[in-house]
Amino acid sequence: MRLQGFLVPTLLSALGVGAVAQHRDGLHAVPRTWDDTEIAETQTPLANAAASPKHVTADDYYRMPVRPIYKSYRVYAPGREPAGYHKWLEEQEAVILWDDQGHAPPLQTEADWIRAGEIVFDASPGSNRFFSMDDVRNPIWYEKTGARVSKDGVLPSLRYVVKAKGAVEIHTLGCASCHTRVMPDGSILKGAQSNEPIQRQAAYGMRAALAASRDPAQYTRQIHGLFRSLHSAPWVRPDPESRLDSMSAAEIADVLDAVPPGTSLRQGTNTFLPMQVPDLIGVKDRRYLDHTGLELHRGIGDFMRYAAMNQGLDLLASYGGFVPADVLQQQPAAQTRFRYSDEQLYALTRYVYSLQPPPNPNAFDALAERGQKIFAREACATCHTPPLYTNNKLTPAEGFPIPPEHLKMYDILRVSVRTDSTLALRTRRGTGYYKVPSLKGLWYRTMFPHDGSCATLEDWFDPARLRDDYVPTGFKGYGIERRAVPGHEFGLRLAADDKRALIAFLKTL
Repeated sequence: MRLQGFLVPTLLSALGVGAVAQHRDGLHAVPRTWDDTEIAETQTPLANAAASPKHVTADDYYRMPVRPIYKSYRVYAPGREPAGYHKWLEEQEAVILWDDQGHAPPLQTEADWIRAGEIVFDASPGSNRFFSMDDVRNPIWYEKTGARVSKDGVLPSLRYVVKAKGAVEIHTLGCASCHTRVMPDGSILKGAQSNEPIQRQAAYGMRAALAASRDPAQYTRQIHGLFRSLHSAPWVRPDPESRLDSMSAAEIADVLDAVPPGTSLRQGTNTFLPMQVPDLIGVKDRRYLDHTGLELHRGIGDFMRYAAMNQGLDLLASYGGFVPADVLQQQPAAQTRFRYSDEQLYALTRYVYSLQPPPNPNAFDALAERGQKIFAREACATCHTPPLYTNNKLTPAEGFPIPPEHLKMYDILRVSVRTDSTLALRTRRGTGYYKVPSLKGLWYRTMFPHDGSCATLEDWFDPARLRDDYVPTGFKGYGIERRAVPGHEFGLRLAADDKRALIAFLKTL
């Protein structure tokens, strides 16, 4: 969360790119991001179909100005900055790397597009509510939040931005904040599930802002409005966000503290139930996007649309008459909001599609080979089919009756694994389904399943998690110490040696 906060006649339509605009080099057909027909056809209806979003029109979308991307600079932990770094930053002129006014990186080759996409991946959306320059230069902030830094002393989730000489700002990042991981050796892996305690850092900033506020009651009302705009689903009865009404800003900060690294309270979910941050490495091969299969993913154009919506355009949609941006009573005209250009989103997608996993340190040894046989014996491949280790299907959440027409529209495995259904049924991203996740890259990921209740694979395969007296090793919940982690009981009854072998195999994928 940057509270900050997944067939047809022509090749292009078969790729799902919709209408296109030819790029000037004549080599790349850049899809048109916001196409009204494509938007309507690629979004999976919500579990409550009447609340399915109606997004802004293409005309309104393209009236929004393109967000300029400024050059940004690394944030170092205390004691790790190069000598004179901040003085040097203050002497830098503002540099626009990419806008629609003539500034742009080279875009002639595939490598150019990928490099340009990394610029977008690392760009700031231009907002920052809960982070300050004093925080990231204060050792106490790192101690209190558990912030992770690379072996070079770099904090990967924030950047310094200079929009005017002498004015250095601290910014969260549009994609990189949630999709950059500090690996055990201190290296940085872009595109992976973040392990930065982003929510806890936001909680720290919230408490600091509350302490400095001249009107704490007004500040609390602003926080209420912010979280309701991000998460309210008023067609759900009761709306889970109604709990906020009786909570102070300090208590809401406590809610954020309960969100472990690797999970996120992104917009459209639930303030009291996070979702596991997805790994973008390999997303090119996923047929549905989002844990709930919110969007069909047929190719580049679909990913571009999904990225645009997750930059805040979904807040302008009407969910059965409820417009999230209206909660703050400041829904702007289209001209006052920013968007990425089609070329920027195309480059971003090419970059994300290019991401590769790091070398796997887990050898395929005799134990892993035995685990592979157990994987086959237990029919795990029914859902997690090699070589992608997903069948790329949707599976219904417990209690969701599959509409008959969906069986003709989507690839559905008509079996529920009975994990917690809140995200699928009681949020703005709730389609009634969960997509079958890929098992690739499990060795460097944490927080299972979609709500991050179990920190490790070993915890996920512990049958004790089904008991009400279980202490979750990942997300527990605000004010909760013990609770069951239901669902996906496959593998829980294996003998200990078989379970150890299966986990060893999974960690080689």
